[in-house]
Amino acid sequence: MKKWIIPWTGALLLCPSWLWACTGNCGDQWAVLTPRGTIAGQEKTLILTALGLMLLVVVPVILMTFMFAWKYRASNPRADYDPDWDHSTLIEWVVWTIPTLIVAVLGYLVWTSSHTLSPYRPIASSQPPLEVQVVAMDWKWLFIYPEWHIATVNRLVIPAGVPVHFSLTSNAVMSSFFIPQLGGQIYAMAGMKTHLHLIADRPGVFQGYNTQFSGQGFSGMTFETVATSGEAFRQWVHQVETGGQVLDRATFATLEKPSINEAPRLYSLALPDLFDSILSNDTTLRTMTSHSPVPMTAIED
Repeated sequence: MKKWIIPWTGALLLCPSWLWACTGNCGDQWAVLTPRGTIAGQEKTLILTALGLMLLVVVPVILMTFMFAWKYRASNPRADYDPDWDHSTLIEWVVWTIPTLIVAVLGYLVWTSSHTLSPYRPIASSQPPLEVQVVAMDWKWLFIYPEWHIATVNRLVIPAGVPVHFSLTSNAVMSSFFIPQLGGQIYAMAGMKTHLHLIADRPGVFQGYNTQFSGQGFSGMTFETVATSGEAFRQWVHQVETGGQVLDRATFATLEKPSINEAPRLYSLALPDLFDSILSNDTTLRTMTSHSPVPMTAIED
């Protein structure tokens, strides 16, 4: 039995260390554990702290299961046999006190982090936030920069070190906006506006996803988030303003048609109130099609 109990015990003890080491750079499948933003970094700390607290119970219980099975095996004559034993005050204190303390600490962490990491809470910074309006479509993402009068499809470009305030809605079914390396996800729903605040601490390219199944093109509803320097961002804005296709009513009517694996597009914006029109389901914006959401009064959640 020693031949297999020792390797398994070692694996259990090394598992947390392996997980922590893999948070450096283990690919997209570990994106949540390789944060590149303030919010994502705090979320990673919360995840690992909760994991560590739970392992305080899980690891000893697993180890004692093997230890008791080995010590009290039938072939061990030195094991104590006490069929009349039925109570231990010390054991009662241990099995109730430790879990109670862990649950209390976890409860405190969840309560405080629910407020400090709220997607609606602005990020403290000396830099004013960049406003980006996000529209979930079939099956692509439309990003509108109202301050710069430009828009993009399936490519989000932001300056590193600057907070970004996202306002989100949908002109199709419900979708879930998620950039794992920058922070938590939030839903985009037709006729409703949700908010999200994120920041990229350094330049880089981060993958974004729709994590809510939304039909045939769901798997291809991804986008690149490109964090650049402030100067590079301004140059990119100028490039889009001068070289992008004009997003007017006719272009939007074509854009809103369902499409799969849509390539990134750049637009100069000729519809300054496009986001609000989508939010309120303004029928004058475009001809209503069968896939458009049922008209409803826009509300803000």
